Amino acid sequence: MSQKYSFLEQLLFPSIRVNKKKLEQACQQKTILITGASYGIGEATTQLLATYDVHLILVARTASKLTALKQSLAQQKAKISIYPTDLTKVEAVEQLIDTLKKRPHGLDILISNAGHSIKRPIQQSLERFHDFERTMAINYFAPVRLCLGLLPLLEKKQGQLINISAINVLLLPAPHWAAYQASKTAFDQWFRSVALEMELYDVRSTSIYLPLVRTRMIAPTKAYQKAPAMSPEQVARLIAKSLYLSKRKWMPWWSFFARLGSFLFRGIWEFGVPRFLKKGS
Repeated sequence: MSQKYSFLEQLLFPSIRVNKKKLEQACQQKTILITGASYGIGEATTQLLATYDVHLILVARTASKLTALKQSLAQQKAKISIYPTDLTKVEAVEQLIDTLKKRPHGLDILISNAGHSIKRPIQQSLERFHDFERTMAINYFAPVRLCLGLLPLLEKKQGQLINISAINVLLLPAPHWAAYQASKTAFDQWFRSVALEMELYDVRSTSIYLPLVRTRMIAPTKAYQKAPAMSPEQVARLIAKSLYLSKRKWMPWWSFFARLGSFLFRGIWEFGVPRFLKKGS
């Protein structure tokens, strides 16, 4: 169920309307892979696209949730296949790739949505190197491995690769978010570099730079409970639009000012933040 937007959220995240006819034409009988499909953005995108004549391949770690999602959409038009996969495990990702390569109808669209977020001060991370390993595994190595393995399938279909990124990878780094921001930025840079080459093979690429989204990923962070955020359903409509639009990227309308501020006020940020943290400690 969609969240009710506050006035500020309506201003920051204007309504996104999908042209159903164009979307139907764009995804008609296409095979679409969605990672992180069991919750949040992935689940909302699955529910939206399931109303069309498509084949949805759903990938997530929680098998029971994938099964329940598939059963809940049994009366919809889409054909749904589920592949419970822990994307942090190299062997599991390689097995998924091998399985998909053997499917008769190939792959038209890959929506790279799975991700892991963590907020922790560096002093609390000194004995927790696994936090950095895990975020890199799911936010960087897994999507890179998937792209490398599935790119030949996308080439055959002249398909599309969609990366669900975060607007903060384009802004000044924030304290306590080193593991998350480093991993998301790493894949964003990799994806943008590879996108230039993929055009040679008629594979379209789209980067979606999201602000805060009201999902279970942000639940542990108390400061985000009342912060303005998009709903997963709003993001799902955004992803759906990217299937029939030729834009290489999407970011909030206010991102220009945020990026300009990051450039102009970097010195002030780097001077002020340590003092603010010291005062609050």
